[in-house]
Amino acid sequence: MAASSVCRAGCAAGRALLRGPRPSAALLSLTRNRGAATYAQTLQNIPETQITTLENGLRVASEESNQPTCTVGVWIGVGSRHENEKNNGAGYFLEHLAFKGTKKRPGAAFEKEVESMGAHLNAYTSREQTAYYIKALSKDMPKGRMAGGQSLIGGEGWSKPMKCVAVVELLADIVQNCALEDSQIEKERGVILQELKEIDSNMTDVTFDYLHATAYQGTPLAHTVEGTTENVKHLTRADLASYVDTHFKAPRMVLAAAGGISHKELVDVAKQHFSGVPFTYKEDAVPALPRCRFTGSEIRARDDALPVAHIAVAVEGPGWADPDNVVLNVANAIVGRYDRTFGGGKNQSSRLATLAVQHNLCHSFQTFNTSYSDTGLFGFHFVSDPLSIDDMMFCAQGEWMRLCTSTTESEVKRAKNYLRNAMVAQLDGTTPVCENIGSHLLNYGRRIPLEEWDSRIAAVDARMVREVCSKYIYDKCPAVAAVGPIEQLLDYNRIRSAMYWMRF
Repeated sequence: MAASSVCRAGCAAGRALLRGPRPSAALLSLTRNRGAATYAQTLQNIPETQITTLENGLRVASEESNQPTCTVGVWIGVGSRHENEKNNGAGYFLEHLAFKGTKKRPGAAFEKEVESMGAHLNAYTSREQTAYYIKALSKDMPKGRMAGGQSLIGGEGWSKPMKCVAVVELLADIVQNCALEDSQIEKERGVILQELKEIDSNMTDVTFDYLHATAYQGTPLAHTVEGTTENVKHLTRADLASYVDTHFKAPRMVLAAAGGISHKELVDVAKQHFSGVPFTYKEDAVPALPRCRFTGSEIRARDDALPVAHIAVAVEGPGWADPDNVVLNVANAIVGRYDRTFGGGKNQSSRLATLAVQHNLCHSFQTFNTSYSDTGLFGFHFVSDPLSIDDMMFCAQGEWMRLCTSTTESEVKRAKNYLRNAMVAQLDGTTPVCENIGSHLLNYGRRIPLEEWDSRIAAVDARMVREVCSKYIYDKCPAVAAVGPIEQLLDYNRIRSAMYWMRF
């Protein structure tokens, strides 16, 4: 009896709670507004990016914060696009040699100094940029020393602003005094040749290299970043030294930093260690890059021994600074991406992903918008079984046509929210922030704040998406790259004819 009474009392209490007063609409609205204000305040409260240009043209940019880590790097506006057929791969070769010692620091001493910092040293080379950067705990960075061995920081410990001294000096040494020893060149030659074999086994990378080769045929953007096997075998010390002397100039460089770093101190240290970087060119100005012509065309590498087909299709997109990029990124977010490992099944927000699940069209697909200084590639890449290629191409190109003709406001709203989330998430940590600073100064000439990006995204509507997509996609000749068992891939003329709809 007692137990049943307790049960009835509990049920009654539960019903009373359910019937209790609900939050008013005004309160819910206030809560939502408070969340929106927090997001807006977050965008506004991001630390300011301070920029200073040295006398030789090198730009120093930093974002000071209370992060426990610190990233400092040198971004250089040079890549495989600046190479020719003879020295293609020189920049990638130099990236490997950068960590093998300098004229001041032989290989063993170099490695010991980096390890003593507890630092992470890394680099990358792309078609238009080269970067060398170091990440370390701010509190663990070693003391810097002035000429004559005098400590820059007196007493126990060191002041926070001076912790970047040793790192900046090390980066300056890498950029200006790479040893280029013959023994290390021969050793790295073998390493790079092995890497080329590994890259050739990655069909996604191969497909995108083919896409550049056909889309920008006859131009420097067709070159791969790693270079050809033949070039790697024959590049000499003189070729590498000539590449550095020609392209590693101060006006093309950005010293970027993020984390616990004082901008004033960073500038002072940069003046001390980077003032010797040459800044003159034979033409008395930074050479302008010749425009790379886009060609609607295709390249097919059929190999029926491979289990799946990799296919990439792209039209010419805008350069970095073109405002249409924001609209095209929203369009890509509408199309979305998909992989069989994703949850959600046919209930995903992407219409193309839903079709892929329902009809087993592909293993995965992704959209991309790859920008360069004056051109770009806007397209999609998918991996599918040999007998699903035709259906997947039909659905993917149909999505492109739908972007041009019938994009809805609800799709745009969802895509903008996704883009905002991705924009903020990618700047989590000092290394992404540092890379963002360096790349922005090279691509835009300034650091574009997140608040400005957010306002640009907010200004996009369905009409803009339809107009911009029609401008770049509708009735344009695409570039197509296909690798694997691609017998079912339709003739190029059929693919081209699907780039428009007969509308009456």
